Amino acid sequence: MSKTYKIAVVNGDGIGNEIVPAGVSIIKEVAKKYNFEVETEDFSWGAGHYVKHGEFMPENGIETLKKFDAIYFGAVGLPEVDDTLPARDYTFKVRTELHQYVNYRPVKLFSGVQSPLRDKTKADIDFIILRENNEGEFVQNGKIFYPDTPNGCAVDTSMVTRLGVERIAHYAFKLARTRGKKVTNVTKSNTLIYSLGFWDKVMQEVADQYPDVEYSKMYVDNASASFVLKPEVFDVIVTTNMIGDILSDLGGAIMGSLGLGGSGNINPEKDFPSMFEPIHGSAPDIAGQNIANPIGQIWSAAIMLEHLGEKAAADNIVEAIEHATTGGDLTKDLKGNASTSEIAERISSFINS
Repeated sequence: MSKTYKIAVVNGDGIGNEIVPAGVSIIKEVAKKYNFEVETEDFSWGAGHYVKHGEFMPENGIETLKKFDAIYFGAVGLPEVDDTLPARDYTFKVRTELHQYVNYRPVKLFSGVQSPLRDKTKADIDFIILRENNEGEFVQNGKIFYPDTPNGCAVDTSMVTRLGVERIAHYAFKLARTRGKKVTNVTKSNTLIYSLGFWDKVMQEVADQYPDVEYSKMYVDNASASFVLKPEVFDVIVTTNMIGDILSDLGGAIMGSLGLGGSGNINPEKDFPSMFEPIHGSAPDIAGQNIANPIGQIWSAAIMLEHLGEKAAADNIVEAIEHATTGGDLTKDLKGNASTSEIAERISSFINS
């Protein structure tokens, strides 16, 4: 008897309404091939929902999501909606309340895509960024005092807990054991001496439990330069919420486009559903034109299926992406002229070949 997975589908806004359906079609194709069932349910949540209803999701939205095995999400945000709201009222809310404490963002160069780093090859650009996803700089624990007076001030407080560091660290070292057995802690503890000093201390304590994995610490300024000059030194990167957010966009850039980047917001224990989404935004300026790059969204589907235990299906999707890019099927962001639907069709035809 085949296994059935229940997937909540949230297109979100902008190009999400094009790339998410493309991804869902790929998921259903690969499910048929590998003999499992996928049941999807669509939710029209996001900034568009906020414009109509004054909320990004219904009050019972989180409870609704808990009934699913995974969440397949596009992107959220519209120009007419305050851009501080989508993170607070949708993305961070889901990540925190569903204990999705691992943000998993792979960086790899696909065949047929030219990296902006002219001398680097596929062998040089192949690593994972693990971003702590529930704490750090993005907890939104702060206040603005007397904003309209000469002595107005604002405070944001970063939060680093032993539990938070230990669990992302263990995830990183276990992942590294399946790859190149190398973990790089990207930090800034020479200036954030309390919060990231504590982060480094706990990281080292966990590293000592994995003597078979090479461990090093690198400051984020050096890491940023190394992404460009020597990306081959990285295997598994583990870092804080804000540093990881910034570095993963740089990772997308050295791959050739943010449109290629997939990710997972993962609850490793599977006590709650994990959420899978591309690293880019909703790009409303190009929405509805059939020119958005769907590869980041489709790669996110592969990450989702691997998390659910369907590794062969996940690998097949990545092979299909490689087949499309190798054949020169590239969207406008990669200096090609293939449409969103054409890329999805190429990937689908490879899966069915």
